[in-house]
Amino acid sequence: MSTPRRALILVDVQQEYFEGPLEIQYPPHADSLPKIVAAIDAATSAGIPVAVFQHASGDDAPVFNPTMQGFQLHPEVAQRQSLDWKAMTKQFGTVFAGTDLLEWLREHDVDTITLVGYMTNNCILASAAEAETHGLAAEVLSDATGAINIANDAGFADAKTVHTTLMALLNSNFAAVATTDDWTHALGEGTALPKDNLPGSALRGAQMAG
Repeated sequence: MSTPRRALILVDVQQEYFEGPLEIQYPPHADSLPKIVAAIDAATSAGIPVAVFQHASGDDAPVFNPTMQGFQLHPEVAQRQSLDWKAMTKQFGTVFAGTDLLEWLREHDVDTITLVGYMTNNCILASAAEAETHGLAAEVLSDATGAINIANDAGFADAKTVHTTLMALLNSNFAAVATTDDWTHALGEGTALPKDNLPGSALRGAQMAG
């Protein structure tokens, strides 16, 4: 198996997710933020390209407003930001829509994107699912991402259920899911992360349900 040509994609590690109604609940941001920082440091040491995203909803929006503090990157990320990073804003869940990320990835000969940041239940999910349509492999770091509690007319799911369910879903088809430590080891070894597949996940699911 060839060595993955990775890029680390930092998705919306913005102040908006550290307090208020969008505050990340699981894993708690007190736990996930240090893992994001560790992934940044590992990527920097390995010399792999880094792209950083901030979600923008417009100057009149109540959240992700570029004129407000919540739009800003968390200081732990901002202080590590380098001119070598590709910095972008986005307006949609997926990091590909309305951005030049794909062109940048191709310029750097990247075939595998590693996603960290927020939220598992929105931008991480959307970005991982779209990656395969561009011929890219996706990796999601389970302890460097996070979800919120969700409730609407269709039902309620607590953040732990949301996050753990989506990690299993992603690993069944869309992405290789691993911890930051396991990813850092794979990065150092130049190896791909293990990933399940839908038939295999379905068989194991049927066995466990039975």
